Amino acid sequence: MSEVLSPATTAKLYVYERQVRFADIDSYGHVNNVRFFDYLEDARVAMFILDPMREGISPLRGIVIARHEIDYRRPLNFRPDPVRVEMWITEIKPARFTLSYEIRDDATLYAEARTVVVAYDAAQARPRRFEEDELAYLRRFYHGE
Repeated sequence: MSEVLSPATTAKLYVYERQVRFADIDSYGHVNNVRFFDYLEDARVAMFILDPMREGISPLRGIVIARHEIDYRRPLNFRPDPVRVEMWITEIKPARFTLSYEIRDDATLYAEARTVVVAYDAAQARPRRFEEDELAYLRRFYHGE
């Protein structure tokens, strides 16, 4: 089964389904800790680039990751069914936002994570402020803490 994208929002929650690949499994028989970051990255690309493009709106223009943190809750083993990466925004500032995630299925929470994302102007090689259309898109997923 390939990766499947669910509808963009459900009560301010973004859900991305990710298939566990055999290549994700380490010698202990579960998804390697580092591969969890791949799951988060795939979900961010879908949320901030692919889905906006599908909707005919501009994706976020230049963002960089300033911080990642993750708490591993349970081992995730190879399986036929995908896991969900559930995402929401807990803080929005003029030049950055904080994204929270859970990697889970209906019965088990495998990991919780947070990422600080900064608006970035690559041509000027410095942070920038988000444009109003970008902030409007981010607010769709704002859930606060």
